[in-house]
Amino acid sequence: MLRHNLLLIYRNFKRFKSTFFINLLGLSTGLACTLLIYLWVKDELNVDSFFENDDRLYEIMEHRVKTDGIWTAYTTSGPTAETLVNEMPEVAYAAAVGRVGKSTVSVDDTNLREVGKPVGTDFFRIFSHTLLVGEKDKLLADKNSIVISDALAMRLFKTTENIIGKTIDLDHELQLHVSGIFKKMPGNASDQFDFVWSFEKFKEGKEWLTGWGSTSALTYVLLKKDASVAAFNEKIKDLVKKKTDNNVTHRTMFAKRYSEIYLYSKYENGVLVGGRITYVKLFSVIAVFILIIACINFMNLSTAKASRRIKEVGIKKAVGAGRRTLISQYLGESLLLSFLSLMVALLVVDIALPHFNTITNKSLTLDFDSNLILAFTGIALFTGIIAGSYPALYLSGFNPATVLKGKINTVVGELWARKGLVVFQFSLSVIFIVSVLVVYKQIVYVQSSNLGYNKDNILYFGREGKLWDAGTLESFLAELRNTPGVAGASTLNHDFTGHMSGTYGVKWEGKDPDDATEFENFTVNYDVIEMMNLKMAEGRTFSQQFGSDSSKIIFNEKAIAFMGLKDPIGKTVQLWGQDMQIVGVVKDFHYESLHENLKPVFFRLAPQDTHIVMTRLAAGREKETLDQIQKLYLKFNPGFIFEYTFLDAEYQAQYAAEQRVAILSKYFAGLAIFISCLGLFGLAAFTAERRLKEIGIRKVLGSSELGIIFLLSGDFTKMVVLAVVIAIPASYLLITYWLGGFAYRIPLTWWYFALGGLLALLTAWLTVGTQAIKAARVNPAKCLKDE
Repeated sequence: MLRHNLLLIYRNFKRFKSTFFINLLGLSTGLACTLLIYLWVKDELNVDSFFENDDRLYEIMEHRVKTDGIWTAYTTSGPTAETLVNEMPEVAYAAAVGRVGKSTVSVDDTNLREVGKPVGTDFFRIFSHTLLVGEKDKLLADKNSIVISDALAMRLFKTTENIIGKTIDLDHELQLHVSGIFKKMPGNASDQFDFVWSFEKFKEGKEWLTGWGSTSALTYVLLKKDASVAAFNEKIKDLVKKKTDNNVTHRTMFAKRYSEIYLYSKYENGVLVGGRITYVKLFSVIAVFILIIACINFMNLSTAKASRRIKEVGIKKAVGAGRRTLISQYLGESLLLSFLSLMVALLVVDIALPHFNTITNKSLTLDFDSNLILAFTGIALFTGIIAGSYPALYLSGFNPATVLKGKINTVVGELWARKGLVVFQFSLSVIFIVSVLVVYKQIVYVQSSNLGYNKDNILYFGREGKLWDAGTLESFLAELRNTPGVAGASTLNHDFTGHMSGTYGVKWEGKDPDDATEFENFTVNYDVIEMMNLKMAEGRTFSQQFGSDSSKIIFNEKAIAFMGLKDPIGKTVQLWGQDMQIVGVVKDFHYESLHENLKPVFFRLAPQDTHIVMTRLAAGREKETLDQIQKLYLKFNPGFIFEYTFLDAEYQAQYAAEQRVAILSKYFAGLAIFISCLGLFGLAAFTAERRLKEIGIRKVLGSSELGIIFLLSGDFTKMVVLAVVIAIPASYLLITYWLGGFAYRIPLTWWYFALGGLLALLTAWLTVGTQAIKAARVNPAKCLKDE
């Protein structure tokens, strides 16, 4: 019986070649999209979940109350980890981690810029990184030790053997000895680093890391197996208040599972509202919809061609075949086609994966382990059953006496179902088109918006080595400013691409004593405001012409409005207990992404407290200027590596997730439309074939070719127009939700929806039109020769 059914399936595929190839192409395209999204979603869901004690590993976070709401921060005070492990019985281990970034590591004449961070002694007890050499409880017992990855060991020593105890210079200042080697983290680790060293060593001489007033460290804890997270959070909620002399009440602590932070990281007013999980859900839905669109093609074409298989059904039923037998045959046909499509889809995925990895910034692979094989087989089975169930039930339900007479009583419900499926297909296509248009325009908007400063041709690099000496820094800046092609240079504490240094230590006359709003702190050298092309609303910038400006302060307009100051120039405020005179007000500018609203900002002059050197290059000669800057840098800082970042590139990186969504949406929208049009093409071809005699008669009676084209295209046009009407409100709701994540966004005008509908309609006309024109040009004599 199996062999017989397979033979029948083969003959049917061979008999209806066009339908077979349309279904194969549609299903394989839909499956390829689904499989790519599956690989991406699986990787996203597994980020940071590979640690041995994942269910007990938590990061300590803080809710900070401000007048305009609650801000949720990932930073804590330096003593938090030590306090938790000593005072909270629920905590097995705790570790503080400093935020440093890249540093120079050196062995003999080899100098490398690598990502490293200072960590607490119990770091490797909390995070189960694979240790190749060393014991996790002893790795950082010595403050002068360093633990490196196997990849860094190969770059520094060309081996991982016999390097324990060898010395590595950190920033040419600290001599640390290697105490262990860990295996480089897998690609699905959100925190990638090459070495760690002692937090105890790092905090030496840094008073701001020893008190509760500053929040410059990250804190991780491993809870005991029987610990209740809810009870633990209740106990640590007011810890900052208990540890501060002034009873700080605006900072409340809580623990969040570490592996959840990657996907669930977005808070609004202290409430978790999502994060990357939004895009995981979005693309999961897109995968399902694309698969459904492909299945709809199969259903529609299978039921549409039923009139050409009625005698097969009638004869089988007449000789005793039961409905169950026929259902199994047609479902088998669908499943076989689904698995053939899966084979084609796997080939497409293998070809497309490198490009897909480039877009998503991942390293996905087709490793056929048992889970992957099971998942792909399940998707193919699901597709085959969904696509074939309706045609199987439909075809097996024919009455043998009726069908052997060559007639099928077309049920109105069946026609409406088929049309409804086409409408559903194109509704999704229109939603995809509108979404792509709006996402593209929003990305263009955020990339081209006036930020209040000029980010073009600005580069910055860390202040390290000899540049920490004030006299050396000034000499370096003087020569840098005189370098041909350099339009400006200065130093500051952080770049213009996000919140880095906030304080609630600003006080003014009339301030609410309960207010804890953070002001962004830009600690700067001279000429920063001029170099960044920030505009002054009133007053002046810092200038050496007025003597020392160390007791002067400049605010942005948002800060002045927030403080309610009238005629602010010359007035005095307090910063960390010191009187500061307001000498200027800069116009508001965006130092964060356009996801965020404008916030209060101040500039204070303290060159000794700046951390990065920022330089503006003259346009048109960037390459030669960069070469000169590198030579100058190495002259002042021998043994260090000149590594820089362009500000505009860093700004664009803030929208990496949105840019990936825009690119992927464009591809998936195109494929959804392609699959929909495949089905429409097949239906149009079948309709034209079924109505050939009618067309012949109409032409004999004087109908023009244009009239025939309109006749054949009319029903399909109505279906697509209905799809547009349904899709517009649905796409409006979807896009409004997505744009809600931006504080500054484009207005939703009518033309996005009109253009989306028009594109779908034009695509449908082109698809149907090819078949309509072909049918309209047929010779009526050939249509009517058997009448």
